[in-house]
Amino acid sequence: MSEGNSPLRLASRLKVRTVLLGLLVLLVVMTASVLVGAGGLGWQRVLGEIVAQVTGGRSPLTAREAAIVWELRVPRVILAGLVGAALASSGAAFQGVFRNPLADPYLLGAAAGAGMAATMVVVLLPATTGWVIGPLPLGAFAGALGGVGLSWLLGKSSGGTGTATLLLAGVAVAAFLTAIQTFVQQLNTDTIKQVYTWMLGGLNISGWREVWIALPYVAVAAIVLCLCARLLDVLTLGDAEAASLGIRPARVRLLLLAAASLATAAAVAVSGLIGFVGIVVPHVVRMLFGASYRVVIPLSLLGGAAFLVVADHIARTALPGELPLGVVTAFAGAPFFVLVLRSVKGRAL
Repeated sequence: MSEGNSPLRLASRLKVRTVLLGLLVLLVVMTASVLVGAGGLGWQRVLGEIVAQVTGGRSPLTAREAAIVWELRVPRVILAGLVGAALASSGAAFQGVFRNPLADPYLLGAAAGAGMAATMVVVLLPATTGWVIGPLPLGAFAGALGGVGLSWLLGKSSGGTGTATLLLAGVAVAAFLTAIQTFVQQLNTDTIKQVYTWMLGGLNISGWREVWIALPYVAVAAIVLCLCARLLDVLTLGDAEAASLGIRPARVRLLLLAAASLATAAAVAVSGLIGFVGIVVPHVVRMLFGASYRVVIPLSLLGGAAFLVVADHIARTALPGELPLGVVTAFAGAPFFVLVLRSVKGRAL
């Protein structure tokens, strides 16, 4: 067999083709979501507007209708893709690091930290204006990173070095931060509705500003996760085997967790708490394309983006009033979570 047709080379080509196919599916889904919306513009007219912008021709839309497309639909679809990619790839990384099929991006206190910080912002800065970036996304971003940082510090100070110690630290930190959030809410009951609306997740007030807030963090995290996918495959063989190949397992895990937490924090900052994306998408990818993280990570990025674009489209078009995005993902993800739970029954998590 020639070198060009070796099994390794053929497998590599198949992975590239699979990723390219995933990218094509994502582009189709995003385009369809832009063309069809609740505004009653008609997909043919929206398509004519896009063609006019590309070719310099005459648009069939009025200036107001074109603004709906370019200032509302397009940034919202892009933001949904960014958030979905961040949550799904982070979920895949967490599941690989912890060797736990039920791990999700909020495992180390990111959700609890973001929720507590968001509550503080709503209570302390109820009507603040003049910020370049709103205080709520800033607070949620800082809170999510702070929750993960506290979990890491607690795990390190306890003397443990394994993932089990870090996981337990994350549970403790999440419980503590959630208790603070609940206490603050009980003292300020008039803010409960606003806080819970944010926690249910959604992109209904999104625009280009939110896209630019999330994009650099998600992009950096995605690059790190994709570059470390091969190392994550090696870690599945065990720490001793990884060390014998010159890899430092503790450093690789820390880098992966930092990148995944950064992406999660960016997603939370612009969308609130959206569940199940980080569990559903990586498992579907594994079932369809195998367990190698060199495939799982990039396809989770693309699949997560496509999944959340579809979910957000349903949220904004299924009913006359918009549904919270977290409700839509829960409807899709909860049954799948039960199937995953049944599939791992009897195995150590």
